[in-house]
Amino acid sequence: MIAARLRALVALTALAALGAGVAGCGSSGGPHRPNLQQLPLVDGANVVAQVHSCDRGKNAYCAIELVVVDRHYKTSTDLVEDEHEQLQSHGWTGGQGDFSQQKAADSPGHKLRVTYATASGDLRGVDLGTIQRPRGITLALSRVMFDQAPAMSIMLEVGAS
Repeated sequence: MIAARLRALVALTALAALGAGVAGCGSSGGPHRPNLQQLPLVDGANVVAQVHSCDRGKNAYCAIELVVVDRHYKTSTDLVEDEHEQLQSHGWTGGQGDFSQQKAADSPGHKLRVTYATASGDLRGVDLGTIQRPRGITLALSRVMFDQAPAMSIMLEVGAS
């Protein structure tokens, strides 16, 4: 009888912990997941890698990290500059990213924040230890660099409000 109650208590505790972990990126009490459909990408941009991640730590957040390629551009810098203009034309306010190679912008109402850079700029930040990226994103950035494709790295996260 005691063993059965103990097993039930352990099972309930495990379910509660699992529920808290899953809810951390979507409940009203934790950070919300950003919605990729709300990010105005340049026409012709193709998402070649995408990773969803959440950090439930002290400064909890959820983000979508992307690698975007658009072969209509001659260079990755041209792609990033046009993305900057695209965001501004949709009312996003520009800003500085986490390091000098990045640009950033906040959506109208500051509901979302995007940080973006050329593929080479982001890989440089990873190499120098200035930023961290999931392994899948880093590998995708390396592949598009090897393919000499005009590409950028994007991180979309929930904004300040």
